[in-house]
Amino acid sequence: MLSCPCHAFERKGGHEGAAGSAIGVPVCERKAVGWPGWSSPSRAEGSGSFMYHSDLMRHPDSCPALVLNADYTPLSYYPLSLWNWQTAIKAVFLERVDIVSQYEREVHSPSFSMKLPSVIALRQYVKQSEHPAFTRFNLFLRDRFSCQYCGSLADLTFDHVIPRAHGGRTTWENVSTACAPCNLRKGGRTPQQARMRLFESPFRPTSWQLQENGRSFPPHYLHQSWRDWLYWDIELEA
Repeated sequence: MLSCPCHAFERKGGHEGAAGSAIGVPVCERKAVGWPGWSSPSRAEGSGSFMYHSDLMRHPDSCPALVLNADYTPLSYYPLSLWNWQTAIKAVFLERVDIVSQYEREVHSPSFSMKLPSVIALRQYVKQSEHPAFTRFNLFLRDRFSCQYCGSLADLTFDHVIPRAHGGRTTWENVSTACAPCNLRKGGRTPQQARMRLFESPFRPTSWQLQENGRSFPPHYLHQSWRDWLYWDIELEA
Protein backbone atom coordinates (compact mmCIF):
# COMPACT_ATOMS: atom_id res chain seq x y z
CA MET A 1 0.00 0.00 0.00
CA LEU A 2 1.32 3.46 -0.81
CA SER A 3 1.84 5.79 2.10
CA CYS A 4 -0.43 8.81 2.12
CA PRO A 5 1.37 11.98 0.93
CA CYS A 6 -1.10 14.33 2.62
CA HIS A 7 1.35 15.09 5.45
CA ALA A 8 3.76 16.54 2.93
CA PHE A 9 1.34 19.19 1.73
CA GLU A 10 2.11 22.56 3.30
CA ARG A 11 -0.59 23.69 5.69
CA LYS A 12 -1.35 26.90 7.57
CA GLY A 13 1.34 28.43 9.69
CA GLY A 14 4.89 29.69 9.35
CA HIS A 15 5.24 33.00 7.55
CA GLU A 16 2.36 32.43 5.13
CA GLY A 17 -0.29 34.25 7.15
CA ALA A 18 -0.38 37.56 5.29
CA ALA A 19 -3.42 38.56 3.28
CA GLY A 20 -3.29 37.20 -0.24
CA SER A 21 -0.85 34.47 0.73
CA ALA A 22 -1.03 30.84 -0.30
CA ILE A 23 -2.20 29.40 3.01
CA GLY A 24 -2.89 25.70 2.73
CA VAL A 25 -1.68 25.45 -0.86
CA PRO A 26 1.20 23.05 -1.57
CA VAL A 27 4.35 24.86 -2.63
CA CYS A 28 4.43 23.13 -6.02
CA GLU A 29 0.80 24.09 -6.57
CA ARG A 30 1.52 27.80 -6.18
CA LYS A 31 3.58 27.65 -9.32
CA ALA A 32 0.67 26.15 -11.22
CA VAL A 33 -1.72 28.98 -10.41
CA GLY A 34 0.80 31.81 -10.54
CA TRP A 35 0.97 32.91 -6.90
CA PRO A 36 3.06 36.09 -6.41
CA GLY A 37 6.74 35.26 -6.25
CA TRP A 38 6.43 32.12 -8.35
CA SER A 39 6.88 31.58 -12.03
CA SER A 40 3.84 31.35 -14.32
CA PRO A 41 2.72 28.02 -15.77
CA SER A 42 4.94 26.72 -18.49
CA ARG A 43 3.81 26.67 -22.09
CA ALA A 44 1.95 23.60 -23.21
CA GLU A 45 4.20 21.04 -24.85
CA GLY A 46 4.45 21.63 -28.58
CA SER A 47 2.49 24.87 -28.33
CA GLY A 48 3.57 28.46 -28.71
CA SER A 49 0.86 29.79 -26.40
CA PHE A 50 -0.25 29.30 -22.83
CA MET A 51 -3.04 26.75 -22.41
CA TYR A 52 -5.18 26.45 -19.30
CA HIS A 53 -7.79 23.96 -18.21
CA SER A 54 -10.42 25.42 -15.89
CA ASP A 55 -9.51 22.81 -13.25
CA LEU A 56 -5.90 24.01 -13.20
CA MET A 57 -7.01 27.43 -11.97
CA ARG A 58 -9.14 25.91 -9.22
CA HIS A 59 -7.96 26.03 -5.61
CA PRO A 60 -7.81 22.53 -4.07
CA ASP A 61 -10.44 23.58 -1.53
CA SER A 62 -12.77 24.10 -4.50
CA CYS A 63 -12.25 20.53 -5.70
CA PRO A 64 -14.62 18.36 -3.69
CA ALA A 65 -15.16 14.73 -4.63
CA LEU A 66 -18.61 13.35 -5.34
CA VAL A 67 -19.02 10.21 -3.21
CA LEU A 68 -20.83 7.23 -4.73
CA ASN A 69 -21.96 4.13 -2.92
CA ALA A 70 -20.51 0.78 -3.97
CA ASP A 71 -23.37 0.45 -6.46
CA TYR A 72 -22.26 3.72 -8.09
CA THR A 73 -25.27 5.75 -6.97
CA PRO A 74 -24.71 8.92 -4.89
CA LEU A 75 -24.76 8.38 -1.15
CA SER A 76 -27.04 11.40 -0.97
CA TYR A 77 -28.60 13.77 -3.48
CA TYR A 78 -29.61 16.51 -1.05
CA PRO A 79 -27.42 17.51 0.53
CA LEU A 80 -25.12 16.15 -2.16
CA SER A 81 -22.59 13.64 -0.82
CA LEU A 82 -19.28 15.48 -1.17
CA TRP A 83 -15.91 15.08 0.53
CA ASN A 84 -13.14 17.66 0.59
CA TRP A 85 -9.96 16.84 -1.28
CA GLN A 86 -7.98 15.89 1.84
CA THR A 87 -10.61 13.37 2.99
CA ALA A 88 -10.91 11.94 -0.52
CA ILE A 89 -7.14 11.44 -0.90
CA LYS A 90 -6.88 9.87 2.55
CA ALA A 91 -9.66 7.41 1.65
CA VAL A 92 -7.84 6.54 -1.59
CA PHE A 93 -4.63 5.68 0.26
CA LEU A 94 -6.52 3.73 2.90
CA GLU A 95 -8.02 1.74 0.00
CA ARG A 96 -11.58 2.52 1.08
CA VAL A 97 -12.60 4.02 -2.25
CA ASP A 98 -11.88 3.71 -5.96
CA ILE A 99 -11.27 6.75 -8.11
CA VAL A 100 -13.88 7.03 -10.84
CA SER A 101 -12.96 10.41 -12.29
CA GLN A 102 -10.36 13.10 -11.66
CA TYR A 103 -9.82 16.83 -11.91
CA GLU A 104 -6.97 18.10 -14.02
CA ARG A 105 -5.74 19.80 -10.86
CA GLU A 106 -2.80 18.06 -9.20
CA VAL A 107 -1.35 18.11 -5.70
CA HIS A 108 2.28 17.35 -4.96
CA SER A 109 4.58 16.22 -2.23
CA PRO A 110 8.37 16.18 -2.65
CA SER A 111 8.23 12.65 -4.05
CA PHE A 112 4.67 12.19 -5.25
CA SER A 113 1.99 13.86 -7.34
CA MET A 114 -1.57 12.94 -8.19
CA LYS A 115 -4.66 14.44 -9.78
CA LEU A 116 -7.40 15.28 -7.32
CA PRO A 117 -10.30 12.83 -7.50
CA SER A 118 -13.59 14.37 -8.64
CA VAL A 119 -15.70 11.21 -8.30
CA ILE A 120 -14.98 8.33 -5.93
CA ALA A 121 -16.88 5.11 -5.15
CA LEU A 122 -16.91 3.32 -1.81
CA ARG A 123 -15.59 -0.23 -1.91
CA GLN A 124 -18.03 -1.31 0.80
CA TYR A 125 -21.74 -0.79 0.27
CA VAL A 126 -23.42 1.47 2.83
CA LYS A 127 -27.00 0.42 3.41
CA GLN A 128 -29.34 3.38 3.71
CA SER A 129 -31.85 3.44 6.56
CA GLU A 130 -35.40 2.88 5.37
CA HIS A 131 -36.76 6.00 7.03
CA PRO A 132 -34.95 9.32 7.55
CA ALA A 133 -34.66 11.17 10.84
CA PHE A 134 -37.55 13.46 11.73
CA THR A 135 -35.85 16.86 11.42
CA ARG A 136 -36.94 20.28 10.26
CA PHE A 137 -34.72 20.00 7.17
CA ASN A 138 -36.12 16.60 6.18
CA LEU A 139 -39.65 17.85 6.78
CA PHE A 140 -39.06 20.77 4.42
CA LEU A 141 -37.47 18.44 1.89
CA ARG A 142 -40.46 16.08 2.02
CA ASP A 143 -42.73 19.05 1.27
CA ARG A 144 -40.32 20.40 -1.37
CA PHE A 145 -39.61 23.56 0.61
CA SER A 146 -43.09 24.98 0.03
CA CYS A 147 -46.02 25.88 2.25
CA GLN A 148 -48.61 23.12 2.11
CA TYR A 149 -51.44 25.64 2.40
CA CYS A 150 -50.55 28.33 -0.15
CA GLY A 151 -47.41 27.13 -1.95
CA SER A 152 -45.19 29.97 -0.74
CA LEU A 153 -41.45 29.30 -0.69
CA ALA A 154 -40.62 32.06 1.81
CA ASP A 155 -40.57 32.38 5.60
CA LEU A 156 -41.17 28.68 6.20
CA THR A 157 -41.92 27.06 9.53
CA PHE A 158 -43.87 23.95 10.52
CA ASP A 159 -47.49 23.50 11.52
CA HIS A 160 -49.24 20.88 13.63
CA VAL A 161 -52.21 19.87 11.47
CA ILE A 162 -54.10 18.76 14.58
CA PRO A 163 -53.01 21.36 17.15
CA ARG A 164 -51.19 20.13 20.21
CA ALA A 165 -53.93 21.73 22.30
CA HIS A 166 -56.28 19.22 20.67
CA GLY A 167 -53.99 16.27 21.35
CA GLY A 168 -51.96 16.51 18.14
CA ARG A 169 -48.49 14.98 18.26
CA THR A 170 -45.19 16.13 16.76
CA THR A 171 -44.84 13.33 14.21
CA TRP A 172 -44.34 12.96 10.47
CA GLU A 173 -48.06 12.24 10.10
CA ASN A 174 -49.20 15.41 11.90
CA VAL A 175 -46.68 18.09 10.90
CA SER A 176 -46.59 19.99 7.60
CA THR A 177 -44.49 22.79 6.20
CA ALA A 178 -46.24 26.16 6.39
CA CYS A 179 -45.28 29.75 5.77
CA ALA A 180 -45.47 32.07 8.77
CA PRO A 181 -48.60 33.95 7.51
CA CYS A 182 -50.54 30.69 6.97
CA ASN A 183 -49.37 29.33 10.30
CA LEU A 184 -50.55 32.52 12.01
CA ARG A 185 -53.85 32.47 10.14
CA LYS A 186 -54.56 28.85 11.08
CA GLY A 187 -53.65 29.40 14.72
CA GLY A 188 -54.82 26.71 17.11
CA ARG A 189 -57.46 25.32 14.76
CA THR A 190 -57.63 22.30 12.50
CA PRO A 191 -57.50 22.90 8.73
CA GLN A 192 -61.25 22.20 8.54
CA GLN A 193 -62.01 24.73 11.26
CA ALA A 194 -59.78 27.33 9.58
CA ARG A 195 -61.14 26.44 6.12
CA MET A 196 -57.57 25.93 4.90
CA ARG A 197 -56.96 22.96 2.62
CA LEU A 198 -53.66 21.09 2.58
CA PHE A 199 -52.09 20.36 -0.80
CA GLU A 200 -50.91 17.02 0.57
CA SER A 201 -51.62 15.26 3.84
CA PRO A 202 -48.47 14.76 5.95
CA PHE A 203 -46.88 11.32 5.84
CA ARG A 204 -43.76 9.51 6.93
CA PRO A 205 -41.42 9.44 3.92
CA THR A 206 -38.86 6.81 3.07
CA SER A 207 -35.22 7.75 2.56
CA TRP A 208 -35.68 6.98 -1.13
CA GLN A 209 -38.56 9.48 -1.39
CA LEU A 210 -36.46 12.21 0.19
CA GLN A 211 -33.57 11.47 -2.15
CA GLU A 212 -35.92 11.71 -5.12
CA ASN A 213 -37.16 15.08 -3.89
CA GLY A 214 -33.57 16.19 -3.36
CA ARG A 215 -32.79 15.67 -7.03
CA SER A 216 -35.11 18.57 -7.79
CA PHE A 217 -32.76 20.90 -5.90
CA PRO A 218 -29.31 20.55 -7.50
CA PRO A 219 -26.47 22.57 -5.97
CA HIS A 220 -25.38 25.79 -7.62
CA TYR A 221 -22.21 24.14 -8.90
CA LEU A 222 -21.91 20.76 -10.60
CA HIS A 223 -18.57 19.65 -12.02
CA GLN A 224 -18.90 18.10 -15.47
CA SER A 225 -17.55 14.76 -14.22
CA TRP A 226 -20.43 14.49 -11.72
CA ARG A 227 -23.29 14.77 -14.16
CA ASP A 228 -23.28 11.20 -15.47
CA TRP A 229 -23.57 9.85 -11.94
CA LEU A 230 -26.30 12.24 -10.82
CA TYR A 231 -28.61 12.02 -13.80
CA TRP A 232 -27.85 8.71 -15.53
CA ASP A 233 -31.19 7.15 -14.56
CA ILE A 234 -33.49 10.03 -15.47
CA GLU A 235 -36.13 9.01 -18.00
CA LEU A 236 -35.26 10.21 -21.47
CA GLU A 237 -37.70 12.45 -23.32
CA ALA A 238 -39.04 11.33 -26.68
